[in-house]
Order: sequence, then C-alpha cells, then structure tokens
Amino acid sequence: MNEKKKILIVEDESGIAQIIAVNLMLAGYDYEIASDGEEGLNKALTGAFDLILLDLMLPKMSGFEVCARVRKKLATPIIMVTAREEEKDKILGLDTGADDYVTKPFSLNELLSRIKANIRRSANELVNPEAEDAGEEKVIKIRGLSIDTEKYDVTIDGTQLSLSRQEYDLLIFLAKNLGKPYTREELMGSVWGYEGYLGDIRAVDVTVSRLRAKLEKDPSNPEYLLTKRGIGYYLK
Repeated sequence: MNEKKKILIVEDESGIAQIIAVNLMLAGYDYEIASDGEEGLNKALTGAFDLILLDLMLPKMSGFEVCARVRKKLATPIIMVTAREEEKDKILGLDTGADDYVTKPFSLNELLSRIKANIRRSANELVNPEAEDAGEEKVIKIRGLSIDTEKYDVTIDGTQLSLSRQEYDLLIFLAKNLGKPYTREELMGSVWGYEGYLGDIRAVDVTVSRLRAKLEKDPSNPEYLLTKRGIGYYLK
C-alpha cells in the first residue's frame, strides 16, 4: 500500500483550516495544521510534508516570509492561499518561491486538483508524451548549456546553475522540445501538470523570468529562452 501524502495547512482561520482538512482526509491525505506563521515555519522545517498550503496573511510571520525561509531549506511544493487579489501579491508570492497561488473563495475540487498536480510533479510522476523518448541522450547540450538529466545538473559555460524544481522542469521540457514554442496554457498543462488548465499563467511568466536571470548573460536580450510573439516561450 502506498504511504499517504502529508499536507501542512498553515491557516489562521480555524473554520477554513478545518474545511480544508476534512476534504484532504476524504481525498486520502494526511495533514497537520499550523495557526500562525511561526508555527507553520517550525513545522515545515522539522516535519516531512509532501506539500504546504500557506495562507498569506498570518499572525506572527507573514506567508511571504514563511515561504522565503522554507524555500531556502526545502524544495517542498508550496501553494499560497489568500483572500487578497492584488496582482503584485501574486507576483511576490511566486517570486519568494511559491509554486502556485489560490485566491479565496476557491473551489475545493480545484484546490485538490492543484495539490495532486504539484505533488505528482515534485515526485517525478508527470509524464510528457512529447518529450518521452526511450533512446534520448542523458546529457542535453545546447551550445554552452549542458543538462544532465540523470544527475539533475545544469551548467552554462561550465558554471553550475542552482535551479528550483519548477525552473528545472520548465527548462528540461523546452530542451526536449527544442525550437517549438508553447503557450502559457500549454506549459501549465505539460510542466505544471494542470489537466484542463487550472493554473494562473502568471506562474509561467515569473518562472521564465527567474530562469532567464540565471541562464542568460543579458536577460533582457536572451540567447536561449526566447519569446515567440503572440504564442509563447521556446528554447533556441
């Protein structure tokens, strides 16, 4: 029998936390609840969780700070949960290392779909038929870029890059489909794993921006990760 996946719920509104918890339990997950930012950070760093649901507005420590501090230590998927709708908050949440963003009130079915997709992606359970090739090379080389798909190592002109899991997944997908542009919606499906596109396309833009900052000599004039006007992103 497969071990149950465990979710950390960091939410100061007890009613919302309990509703999420009950639905997680019914969906076959284990969970723990933290009611403030400090407790959430402590549990995240000392426990073994498969995903963190992190509210933005928390007592003692904000969700932004919790996310940033967790991300320095762990690659655990993080979904920000908040009532705030400002675009700048979405961008900041993703910039601090969140993998996704859900705004209250949200559909529980949609939340569960996002949880499942993020856990599957983190556990290497997502399979992309377009990129799947039994005879593919273990090391992909594109000019000065080298991607070792067995060791998960990425170097550019001999310098090793420190990529988040999300950045690596996007890079490897585009590298295996070299030269083919993909829309944000297609990338949300193929890389993020959202069937029927349930994600926020801003996550794609922020991840591309972070990846370019690490990959390109001049991110404003990229040589590798390019934009096809009116379509989307591709690797040249």
